[in-house]
Amino acid sequence: MGSLCVVNKKPHAVCIPYPAQGHINPMLKLAKLLHHKGFYITFVNTEFNHRRILRSRGPNSLDGLPDFRFETIPDGLPPSDADATQDIPSLCDSTTKNCLAPFCDLISRLNDDVAAPDVPSVTCIVSDGVMSFTLEAAQKFGIPDVLFWTTSACGLLGYAQYTHLIQRGYVPLPDMSYMTNGYLETKLDWIPGMKDIRLKDLPSFVRTTDPDDLLFNFLMNEANKVPKSTALILNTFDALETEVLNALSSMYPPPVYDIGPLNMMLNQIEDPKLKSIGSNLWKEDQSCIDWLNADKDPNSVVYVNFGSITVMTADQLIEFAWGLANSMKPFLWIIRPDVVVGESAILPPEFVAETKGRGMLASWCPQEQILNHAAIGGFLTHSGWNSTLESISNGVPVICWPFFAEQQTNCRYSCVEWGIGMEIDNDVKRDEVEKLVRELMEGEKGKKMRNNAREWKKKGKEAVMPGGTSWINFDKLLKEVLFPN
Repeated sequence: MGSLCVVNKKPHAVCIPYPAQGHINPMLKLAKLLHHKGFYITFVNTEFNHRRILRSRGPNSLDGLPDFRFETIPDGLPPSDADATQDIPSLCDSTTKNCLAPFCDLISRLNDDVAAPDVPSVTCIVSDGVMSFTLEAAQKFGIPDVLFWTTSACGLLGYAQYTHLIQRGYVPLPDMSYMTNGYLETKLDWIPGMKDIRLKDLPSFVRTTDPDDLLFNFLMNEANKVPKSTALILNTFDALETEVLNALSSMYPPPVYDIGPLNMMLNQIEDPKLKSIGSNLWKEDQSCIDWLNADKDPNSVVYVNFGSITVMTADQLIEFAWGLANSMKPFLWIIRPDVVVGESAILPPEFVAETKGRGMLASWCPQEQILNHAAIGGFLTHSGWNSTLESISNGVPVICWPFFAEQQTNCRYSCVEWGIGMEIDNDVKRDEVEKLVRELMEGEKGKKMRNNAREWKKKGKEAVMPGGTSWINFDKLLKEVLFPN
């Protein structure tokens, strides 16, 4: 894949993620890969997240490069300086209703030879799959719009069933008793590419009694917009999700390109200028790495991180804490300031005293560096797709505590299809945490999961190497869709 840069005719990709950490990270990786192939990049954050990145990374962190620039659009929500993810239903509603006009204005400005004389005309849009208002902008400017769904392929396939679930009478639930009476265990034998899947394994917005549920309808509508795109990109690889990818390819008219794991693909590029560009919305605590470097045996530390959106009750936090303490295993636990619903995340002083020396707490960290560290032996995770794929990429087995969206689907595949995980009950109890952590770190099942994770790591690496499936797909994406003739 040689560089596509042509003098005075650089292709120009406008990359726009959904404005949450788990969407910004993979979009930035894809933008860097495109830049490496000769694209001029305009990366579009919301004004709210632009300010957060400047606070977490420093005032010059978004200066970019001469041909990798950052722009902003408003998200339509009331102004806020909170250091936390915005309310997801409000954000979904607002981006759908308010972002198209400012986004079109931005493209017009980028295309204006007078206002932006050194900027090549925009040749394509690479949009988050749940920012499908960009399809209208692409139509207006007569350019391709590639939708990048940052979910797993199985997660997207789950969302693609929402319309069928309504038609077949599965959703909405008749009443709240259906959440606990065994109904969610119902097997769905009609979904292509998903064998033995249960209603509870589909993305969690199916668990509603409201036909007008905002998130259910938002995701259903976004998944139904995929056929209007020029192409569909997924951050996964063929060996991992073969049946699901085949099902998606037969369902959707646009071509499907699986080009992941993007973190492994990006690791092949040596470009210090690109490495300096980051996207963490919270300030990363680098002392986590120093702590891991200090006399920690290989595969001895449990890494605990529930991502950027998951919230829990104070009781759940304490159950996790004592489960970790009682396991007697060293742990690195990332606790966001906003992880507990409506209050500060405060751990009992007895827990802090009990785990002194073998536990470290931090508010945010460079996760990929952590998972790549030899000391990490397992990962207690919310099963977000970035975390799941980064676990696989580093051969690290997982304990899954899915919170919402397609995390339930990722958990099912991690535990059943890929053999790298064990699920923890939503009603978390310290004894179960202790038992699963011990099994993960020293039990026979833990060893088997670690071996499976290492096998998937090997297959992921093969996919992104020259001649691998993801490498070939990325090349085809460039030649067939994104690079103008």
